[in-house]
Amino acid sequence: MSVTYTAVLPVSGHTVLFLSGLLHTERRRLATRAGTRSLGCYRQAILVLRWLLDGTRITQLAADNKVSRSTGYAYLHEGLTVLADQAPGLSSVLLAAKMAGYAHVNIDGTLIETDRCRTPGPTPGVDLWWSGKHDNHGGNVQVITAPDGWPLWTSPVRPGREHDTTALRRHPEILPLLTTWTDDDLRVLGDLGYEGEQATITIAFKKPKNRSCTTIEQQFNRAHNAVRAIGERGNSLLKTTFKALRNVSLCPWTISRITAAALVILHIEHDRTT
Repeated sequence: MSVTYTAVLPVSGHTVLFLSGLLHTERRRLATRAGTRSLGCYRQAILVLRWLLDGTRITQLAADNKVSRSTGYAYLHEGLTVLADQAPGLSSVLLAAKMAGYAHVNIDGTLIETDRCRTPGPTPGVDLWWSGKHDNHGGNVQVITAPDGWPLWTSPVRPGREHDTTALRRHPEILPLLTTWTDDDLRVLGDLGYEGEQATITIAFKKPKNRSCTTIEQQFNRAHNAVRAIGERGNSLLKTTFKALRNVSLCPWTISRITAAALVILHIEHDRTT
């Protein structure tokens, strides 16, 4: 025996209509004939948002909408794709940050956990998606935030075995753009995970092996960490708002589209991009 109940999706009607409009445009691009889809654009938008925000399993979404699991997955991936296509590029984000008068932006990596099967890494005995730091499988995503921690941009995913510096270097467009943006008045703040890129990213002083940090270095570190730590709000905001980002059961490479789609929804819902 089953029981029905009423649920409320924590998102505004404006956001649902925004995604519905993107799906409608995509169907027109594909020349989809009227009446050939099981769900209309609005109901498909609800399906995608339920998966992103509430982390509802596709099996449940398919049953609720009276479609097959394969159709449910197809609708989900289509919705993620059209949303991710709306995500801002890094160059435009940095330009908008400069026009907004920001003195700095923050960069921080976050691990999006995944429960997918293990994948052999580049060396024997090394799991491609295993993060030793977090003791879990997942993908590394770099997030750039405003000074108050508002997420501005998310990078494509890299395997969880890569540390922040390695993941950053694997994206050939990030460091050159950040280097161009940085000058005497503009800074990119990061934690010690970006050691080795001090020419572009401002980090705290690392404690030397045989001595303590000097008084000036300690003062700098306290000031730097107090400002930089606010940037971690961006990662927290994404993961607390979108339950789908707490554990991804799809192919780990789809994390790129999922985080970009979540960022777009966050920007639309709060009417803020910078």
